[in-house]
Amino acid sequence: MNDWLEAEQRVERAQRFTESQRWAEALAELDAALAINPDNATWHAQRGLLLEELERWEEAGKAFETSRNLDPSDPEVSVALGQMLVRSERLGQALTVYEQLAKRYPDYEPAYCFRIHILSELGRHEQAEEMFYLAQELDESCPRCFMHMGGSLAARGQFERAIYCWERVLELDPDEFGVNRRIGHAYRSQGDLEKARDYYLREMREDPGNTDLLFELADMMLDSGQVAMAAAKLAHILELDPEHVNANYALGKIWMLRGQMDKAREHLMAADTLSKAETRPAGLDILLGENLFQLGRFSASQRHLARALERNPRHPEAFIIRGNCLLAMDKPEKAADSFRRVLAIESDHAFAHHQLCVCLYRSGQYEAGLSHCHEALRIKPDFPAALSTSAIGHLRLGQWREARRMLKKSLQCDPNNADLQRLLKRLWWFRIRRIARRAVGWIWKNTT
Repeated sequence: MNDWLEAEQRVERAQRFTESQRWAEALAELDAALAINPDNATWHAQRGLLLEELERWEEAGKAFETSRNLDPSDPEVSVALGQMLVRSERLGQALTVYEQLAKRYPDYEPAYCFRIHILSELGRHEQAEEMFYLAQELDESCPRCFMHMGGSLAARGQFERAIYCWERVLELDPDEFGVNRRIGHAYRSQGDLEKARDYYLREMREDPGNTDLLFELADMMLDSGQVAMAAAKLAHILELDPEHVNANYALGKIWMLRGQMDKAREHLMAADTLSKAETRPAGLDILLGENLFQLGRFSASQRHLARALERNPRHPEAFIIRGNCLLAMDKPEKAADSFRRVLAIESDHAFAHHQLCVCLYRSGQYEAGLSHCHEALRIKPDFPAALSTSAIGHLRLGQWREARRMLKKSLQCDPNNADLQRLLKRLWWFRIRRIARRAVGWIWKNTT
C-alpha cells in the first residue's frame, strides 16, 4: 500500500513541476511513479507529453504507444502517437495509426484531418484531397484541415486554391501561427511581390524576432531589385543572430556585387565556418572561389572550387573560375584544360571560348586561339573582349585588314577605351615596321 501511495505522491509532484514548466524534474517523478505502477495508461500518456516538451520525439512516441496499448479507448492518445511518428519522419507508421483510429471511431474527425498532411507529405495528393472532403463532412470548420489542404495544393503549384484554404484558416482561427507567411510565400511564387510583402509584414508583427522570416523578406527584396533595403534587413538579422548562415551568405553576395571584396569575404567566410553539410548554401564554395580569385588568393580559391566540383563535377562556373586562377598563376596549359572542360559541358559558352583563346595565345598558338575567338564572336557577336582579342590575334599573324576591322568594331562597343584607340593609331606603325624588317632581310640576303 505504501508503494502505491508513493506513486500517487510522485505523480502529484510531477504535476506541480509541469505547471512551472520544469519538464525534466516532472519526468523524473513520473518515471519513479511508473517504476512502481507500470500499467497506468494515463501516466504513460503524461510522460509522452513531457517528452514532447523536451523534444524527445522518438521516446514520446513510445510512451504514447504504450499508453494506447494499455487503454485503446482514448482517441487523443492515438492522435498524439501519430503526431510523434510524423515528427520522427515515420510517415507510413503514422498513417497506419490514423487508419486504425478511423476504423475504431469512424466519426472522429482528427483521424481524417491528420491524414491530409501525411498523404500530402508522401506525394499522394489526390488521396489527400479525398481525405479533406471526408473530414469536411464531419466538421466544415476545422482550421487544421484547411491548413493541410493548402500545403498539398501549394506543393502542386495550385497557389490560388492554396491561398483560399489559408485565408479560410485565418477566418476560422485568426491566431493560427505561420499562416500569413504561407500566404506570402504563395503570392511570391505567383510573382505578386507586393501582396507577398504585405503578408510577410503581418507575420512579422506577430513574430518580430523571427530571423528566418526576416530572411525571406530580405530575399524577396533581392528578387525585386531592392538591394539596399535587402542589405539593411540582412544586417538587422545579423544583429539578432550573428551566426545566421544564409544572411551572411546573402550579404556576402551583395558586397560582391558592389565590388567590396574584403567585406564580402568576411561574410562568406562566416557562412563557410558556421554552415553544416545540411545547411550549407549550394553556391557558397563557388562564390568564395570567385571572391578569393578577385582578392588574388589563388590557392585558397582553388580549394573552394575543388570542393564545389566534388559536389557537382559538371559545374561550368567552377571550371571558369579555376581556369582564370590558373591563368593568373601563369599556367596557361592547365587553364586551357579547365576551359575545355567547360566546352565539353556547354559547347556554346562564349566566355570559355574566349578564355581558351587567351590560353593558346599565351602558348604562342595564335591560329588555334583565333579559331576559338571567332567561335566566341559567332555565339556573341558584340562580345567586346573577344573583338579586341581577335584583333590582337590577327595583328600577330600579320592580317592587318582584319585586325583593323576588329579594332574598329571593338571601339564601336567601347568608344572611350584609350588602349584600343592607341592600338588602332599604332596599327600602321606595326605594319610599316614589319614590312621594313622583311625588306632589310631581303636586302641582306641578296647582298651577301
